[in-house]
Amino acid sequence: MTTAETRPETVHGPHGYAKEKEAHLKRLRRIEGQIRGLQRMVEEDVYCIDILTQVSASTKALQSFALQLLEEHLRHCVAHAAAEGGEGIDAKVEEATAAIARLLRT
Repeated sequence: MTTAETRPETVHGPHGYAKEKEAHLKRLRRIEGQIRGLQRMVEEDVYCIDILTQVSASTKALQSFALQLLEEHLRHCVAHAAAEGGEGIDAKVEEATAAIARLLRT
């Protein structure tokens, strides 16, 4: 997995999600609540199918969040690299393509 430590250029400056940061954090807290709910369901010996239904809802919530983040990355980071020209655009497109491939594998 690529991290900010291996790509120091991504540590600085506003990211594509910066304008929606609070909304994203709120959304992630809701997803966290769903996961905690799953733990509670298992602790309380809830019926398997009911747990699987909640797993599906949690998975969809994470996928939706990932797609929103990807869109913001394309609109901000990739568009910025394209406007600057040069070799940076190729790296950003490869990075986005790899992220899409990871999302499709899940």
